Amino acid sequence: MLASLTDNLAQFLESLGADWVLWLLLALLLLAIVVMVERTIYFSRHRVDSVALSKQVIAAVREGGVAKARERIQGLGGMTGGVLHAALDAWDDGVDAVEEVVAASIAREKTLYDRWLPVLGTLGNSAPFIGLFGTVIGILTAFAALGSGLEGAELKGQVMSKIGEALVATAVGLGVAIPSVVAFNVFKNRIKVISAETESVARLLFAHLKARPRGESKQASRGTS
Repeated sequence: MLASLTDNLAQFLESLGADWVLWLLLALLLLAIVVMVERTIYFSRHRVDSVALSKQVIAAVREGGVAKARERIQGLGGMTGGVLHAALDAWDDGVDAVEEVVAASIAREKTLYDRWLPVLGTLGNSAPFIGLFGTVIGILTAFAALGSGLEGAELKGQVMSKIGEALVATAVGLGVAIPSVVAFNVFKNRIKVISAETESVARLLFAHLKARPRGESKQASRGTS
């Protein structure tokens, strides 16, 4: 019974062929490219020079406290803008509240930067196995050709063709996985850098705010409201 089941599965896989695996891998490669391009555009649109921003925000704080700092970051997007806006809004609630808001805002903003990255991680892990599956099917069809009764050059051509399909499936699977893993790691590392830079800017900003008289900061803040 087990032998019969094995034969039936082998015949089923042989009838499927390996072509659909190649088309699936090509579709996954296209998906990976789309995600990489979309994330690259997103990261580029929200790029911030943290060193220059720190200097400008600190200068604004020295000039007019919270009010000037708000004016400086008005229109600033991305993780840095979102975190600084939320933190300045929480300034009147105390330093402890600001620290919690900064941590919570960074975590929230990370989810926006992480969007679609699990797709790249999944493709990097699964594409080689999909290619290997195509390779197994190709090898099965090659063995089937050996038992087909063909001889000579015709048999050799059939076997070599099926083995070639099998190897191509493995190669395409790796071709999908390698750039996906590289892109995933690059984006993840960039998110870590952006998070660290954002936290650094926020800490510098509030270090200078804390150095100012509390009443002065509140008065400047109310003066623009």
